[in-house]
Parts: sequence; C-alpha cells; structure tokens
Amino acid sequence: MKKVCVITGAGGVLCSAFAAEMAKAGMAVALLDLNVQAAATVADQINTEGGCAKAYAANVLDKAALEAVHQSILADLGPCSVLINGAGGNNPRATTAHETYEAGDELRDDITTFFNLDKSGFEFVFNLNIMGTLLPTQVFASDMIGREGCSILNVSSMNAFTPLTKIPAYSAAKAGISNFTQWLAVHFAPAGIRVNAIAPGFFATNQNRALLFNDDGTPTARSNKILAATPMKRFGEPCELLGALNFLTDARASGFVTGVVIPVDGGFSAYSGV
Repeated sequence: MKKVCVITGAGGVLCSAFAAEMAKAGMAVALLDLNVQAAATVADQINTEGGCAKAYAANVLDKAALEAVHQSILADLGPCSVLINGAGGNNPRATTAHETYEAGDELRDDITTFFNLDKSGFEFVFNLNIMGTLLPTQVFASDMIGREGCSILNVSSMNAFTPLTKIPAYSAAKAGISNFTQWLAVHFAPAGIRVNAIAPGFFATNQNRALLFNDDGTPTARSNKILAATPMKRFGEPCELLGALNFLTDARASGFVTGVVIPVDGGFSAYSGV
C-alpha cells in the first residue's frame, strides 16, 4: 500500500510542484485546496503521468470540513504519512501603502497605513497561516500515531527571519510558523513524528506576480530591491525547493532531523546588505 501525502494549498504554484514530486517518490497524494478545480488540474496531470492523486475541496480554517475530508481520504487512499501544510499567503487588506512611516500617516484615510490597517484583514492573514497550519495538523497527525516514517512539513518564509516592509500580518504569522514548527517537533518527538519547515526565498507565484513584475514583464521597484538583497541575483524556481522537500520528508535521509527550518533563498537570509 502506498504511503499517503496530504498537501494543503495544493493548487498553487509551489505546492503543485510538491505534489508532483511526492507522487514521483511513490506516494499517493491528496491535494487539498479551497479552489478544488485548481487542485483537480494538478491531480489529473499527476495521474496522467502514472502517479496516484486525488483532489479535495478543503477550507483549512474549518476544522469540521477538514474532518470530513479526512474521512474521505482514509476511504480513498488510506491514512496520512506525510502532511505538507502549504496553505497560506497575504492579502491586500493587510498591506500598508508605505514601506515605512511617512509624516501624516496617522491622519490619512485615502490609503492603507499602519494606523488604519483593517483588523479583519490582519486577522484573516494571520489565521490563514497560523490556524491554517494548526487545524490540518490536528486532523491529520492522528493518522501518524504509532506508525513509522511519518512527518509534517510546514512552509515558513524569509519574513520569519527578517520581516519585509508593508506586510506585517504575513511577517508575524510566518515567524509564528517557524516557532510553531519547533514546538510541534518537541511535542510529537515521543510519537516518532518529525516536524520541520522550509523557508522559501522569493519565487514568482500567482499570489505575488503583480508585486514582482510590471505589466510588460519587467521587475517592479520592489523586485529590484529584493534582487539587490539576493546574492544569486534572481528569483527561485519551484524545482529548486524539491531537494529540501525530499530530504525532510524522507525518513531514511533525515530520520534524526526535527524542528529545523531550512532557508531556500539564494542567500537572502545570509546577506547583510554590505
């Protein structure tokens, strides 16, 4: 019987690459996404290439819905051996217009400043990342108890090391993901469940493409700042995350590795700017 890998946010650019890689490693893959059609497209491609995958509509902020999906996966594929918590992201409602405080920000209502950040937007981003990792872990980690070779992989970010300007909720949440990864690693060590994370640097995805590129395909001013702070002077490719993914989810390769966060960032986190 194949091991089962459950991936949340599986319809996205990075997590769809994770799903394909886990299928190549011989796992049956359950692709969970709020946009089930996006997940189904990825599943169809995996199945066409000889893998085993099935898409499920899932809201990572709804535990009851996750429990129902869990039961479907158990019936369709079997118990989860590897959980990849890939769902997350930012939202414009939690993004400030200015990178740093500008005189009069506290008086403005025509743009988003720190002072008028939308509470519900901040909560949405924080919950999507933190609760969107907690709830799937609560649901699927139960499958791993008493079984060998099981692990959880969370997705942190460069924001966890040094927060980016303009996106305070996302930065705080990803710092929380790194800390929560360590907490989970300690908590589940007696059960033999390893918990680690990868921290991608800057990769072009559907969520951030408009922030990184102008309509004509040239880098935005923010992109130029990112590239200037990335020693390798380019954005990452999804395939460049797969080595860390394979290492951390393979109990033979990383059986004594738990509680770590591995940056895959072209040197961004190592560069001081001088």
